[in-house]
Amino acid sequence: MITTETPARLWIGGERVDGEGGAYPVVNPATEEVVVLAPSATAADADRAARAAADAFPAWSRTAPDKRAEILDRAADLLEARYAELFALVQAETGATTAMTRTAQVPAAVARLRRYARSAAASPEVPLPPIAVPVGRGGLVNAMAVRQPVGVVACVTSYNVPLTNVVGKIGPALAVGATVVVKPAPQDPLGVIALVGALHEAGMPPGAVNLVVAPGPEPSEALVASPHVDMVSFTGSTAVGTAIAEAAGRDCKRLLLELGGKGASLVFDDADLDAAARGTASTYTFHSGQICTAPTRLIVQRGVYERMVERLAAIAGALPVGDPAAPDTVVGPLISGAHRERVESYVRAGAADGGTVLAGGARPPLDRGFYVAPTLIAGCAPGSRAVREEIFGPVVVAIPFDDEEEGIALAGDTEFGLYDYVWSRDTVRAMRVARRLRAGNVGINTVARNPETPFGGFKKSGVGRDGGDFALHAYTELQSLVWPG
Repeated sequence: MITTETPARLWIGGERVDGEGGAYPVVNPATEEVVVLAPSATAADADRAARAAADAFPAWSRTAPDKRAEILDRAADLLEARYAELFALVQAETGATTAMTRTAQVPAAVARLRRYARSAAASPEVPLPPIAVPVGRGGLVNAMAVRQPVGVVACVTSYNVPLTNVVGKIGPALAVGATVVVKPAPQDPLGVIALVGALHEAGMPPGAVNLVVAPGPEPSEALVASPHVDMVSFTGSTAVGTAIAEAAGRDCKRLLLELGGKGASLVFDDADLDAAARGTASTYTFHSGQICTAPTRLIVQRGVYERMVERLAAIAGALPVGDPAAPDTVVGPLISGAHRERVESYVRAGAADGGTVLAGGARPPLDRGFYVAPTLIAGCAPGSRAVREEIFGPVVVAIPFDDEEEGIALAGDTEFGLYDYVWSRDTVRAMRVARRLRAGNVGINTVARNPETPFGGFKKSGVGRDGGDFALHAYTELQSLVWPG
């Protein structure tokens, strides 16, 4: 049992070890109390983990696919058997509401693990048609494209959905035969620690999965620079992703970067306004806006702008905010006091830049916890920080537009391009507009996601794609095999 007296430990080379940096507290964002002490790894710990993964790679990459699938499935069984304990742990460290923890946190992680267990045995071979070429005396040359595991993957992840995010990386990586070093976000690593323990208990060979945890960036920096790491898979801010890309580029490391977003919710005058308002309100309700796919810019055709803003303000004002463990809570806390201050600074900036706060804008009357009330700001200048930068909190800014061209231009007026949304009863127009948006993903009259689609962003929202079989491709290299006919 992990407690403040008995800290969690790292996993390096199949062994549980203490972090050379000691331990640090993990704080419950709803109560501001220490949940447990987490291990604090150093750069030297990260280097040992990368070496262990490199040593394990040859054997794991040659392990039979059905054996790899068996281990992943067994780990999923263990997580399911410990659901109650894992639920409480993840909720305490993330501050996620009961509804979110029951769906997007624990069960989604188990489902992803099983999905990639099923994919482990998929054929990596792509037969190509033979072709006549002038080789020697001529004749046919056969060819085949084979997917080979990329090698050692450093998986550096974000705090918003830590367990599911990590499984979305290590599941496909392990399925195709890569080995991994996991570096979870420092705010909430406990569910990930439990996951890595379950993988070892399920029979993962020593070194195939390694874990380093730390409150600072030094282990991540060491992994990115390590000669033993072949690929970096990162989810987080664009600023950190850019730094990773610069450092990894020196050694031509492969990259999968899922970075920031500033999603546009583009609402036309013929839209179902209630559905559009509910969809845009997912910014508030899905983990208090701490989600990169959130529709945080409400861009509305002028004829329905006032009605749309009124609907969203009414929703924001009616959402129960408070204890995430309470069954009726819809909006829980932000991850930390520092992040709350950051989000509040954007609300102040929006008001200072000419915006009007129509809902929220102040802390809820709660004695403790890092809460921000669901906030709607209308009338901000297009160049204001609140409109242009990722807030990552329960804040939406509203902007009117006149015609289709202006709406598309406003939606695209951002350095991000992760996830946009189009609302219109004219499905032909909605599809036409969606295909003109510079975003890796577009929801048309829905905020639901299909996990089998390729997920990633345009512009500064990232590099590469995961999701479904596309994640299997992300952690492999294509190799061409050619032989005479």
